[in-house]
Amino acid sequence: MELDEMKLAWQALGQQLEKQQVLSVQLFRDSRLDRMRRGLWPLVWGQLLQLAIGVLFAVAAAVFWVGHRDVVHLVVCGLLVHAYGVLLIVFAARVLWLVQRIDHAAPVVAIQRQIAELRAWRVHVEAPVNVALGCFVWVPVLWMNLAWYGVDLWSLGFMSWAISSSLAGLAACVLVVWLMRKAGMTRRMEDSAAGRSVQRAEAALQEVARFERE
Repeated sequence: MELDEMKLAWQALGQQLEKQQVLSVQLFRDSRLDRMRRGLWPLVWGQLLQLAIGVLFAVAAAVFWVGHRDVVHLVVCGLLVHAYGVLLIVFAARVLWLVQRIDHAAPVVAIQRQIAELRAWRVHVEAPVNVALGCFVWVPVLWMNLAWYGVDLWSLGFMSWAISSSLAGLAACVLVVWLMRKAGMTRRMEDSAAGRSVQRAEAALQEVARFERE
């Protein structure tokens, strides 16, 4: 009888330890996922700001090109800025959707896949497009702003200089990227494009994965 009681006691103790282990894992997971959630807020606020800027660009450009329908090059300029504003809206909406769809109750591996998709979008789509457009979009933006005050850069022979400057800027960006890849700084470059919020989320998930394995 005493032996049976000892077995039951050991079984009860084992079950209690197992429950405590499960509870500690859950508490650790919850704390790290909460940190991850809070760490993504700067990214969310940044995208909301980008969304507002995109709306501002799109509306201002629409008012501009509609008001200058009789001047072809000003219409083209306004349409380019309008398209850029819409692109800012689309890119911000895409990032916000990727953040919103993260299922914090899912297994860590599933959450890591969702964060990886967010990183891939920011690194392989958003960053290169923004860099390429950033080399050129300043031309129609400047053109449009000066046109509001009656200054038409077309008549001043500004176009050739603007295009050559934009191409030089794009070439410089390509050169910098190439040099960083040659120097083995690809990961640092990609981390910079992904942003600190994504990096913090990845680090929090890695901590949870390590703790669960142990």
